[in-house]
Amino acid sequence: MAHTPLSVTIITLNEESKIAKAIQSVSWADDILIVDSGSSDRTLEIAKQNGARVLVNPWTGYGQQKNFAQSHAKFPWVLNIDADEWVSKDLASEIRAHLDSLSTEPVHPTGFQIPRKTFYLGRWIKHGGWYPNYLHRLTHRDFAKWTEPEVHEKLEVHGETVRLKNPLNHDAFDTIADQILTNLKFARLGSKDLVWRGQQPSIFKLLFKPLWKFIETFFLKRGFLDGLPGFIISINAAHSMFLKYAFLFEKKIRPVQRANATPIDYENSDHR
Repeated sequence: MAHTPLSVTIITLNEESKIAKAIQSVSWADDILIVDSGSSDRTLEIAKQNGARVLVNPWTGYGQQKNFAQSHAKFPWVLNIDADEWVSKDLASEIRAHLDSLSTEPVHPTGFQIPRKTFYLGRWIKHGGWYPNYLHRLTHRDFAKWTEPEVHEKLEVHGETVRLKNPLNHDAFDTIADQILTNLKFARLGSKDLVWRGQQPSIFKLLFKPLWKFIETFFLKRGFLDGLPGFIISINAAHSMFLKYAFLFEKKIRPVQRANATPIDYENSDHR
């Protein structure tokens, strides 16, 4: 059976607590590339110690950074994982078996979808839309490119793809506060995408989009089966949705506030 070489790409920024586990889980790959956007901690030192190649590329966006990494991979077949994800031995064996059985002319299939399983609040989350969360992560780069929105980038693959059985493991948030801060960042970025698509602020969406998100994740996608963590996930998902549309209103209101604001006399005031 022929050996099909594989590159693994990981984008990073200050991931010293997690990057070693991610790299070690793919130590069986032929090429491991870290693309860092300016870490100030020990991320790059740890990556090099664990045998990864390192490139530094200034941050331009999630999809942009992943496309840069994919273009600098040594081999055509590329597996992308995040710094807080890791590949189990079962998934590694499944990937290796599929790649080594591929025919090269023509390339078939052009990519694989991997289910992702997330560990959060002391348990593996199996409902609420978190699992199975099938993602295109293993592809032949000639047939795949990351989209480049502000947030929630996707790897678009041209051609036939196959679903793998074993999940990619995801160590999501260390605390509830971490999830809230991440949701805050993504909600801001999501509101920028709404502006780019020309959406206007909507009271209806501000009120009902969050409510529907809770119903969808907790009831329709059975998040209630994950107990208290499932409830917290659904509440946070609804809150994130609310913030995204609230930020859209803020973008409209703030320029008006600034235009109507009374200039501050800094010389004769105690404003800090």
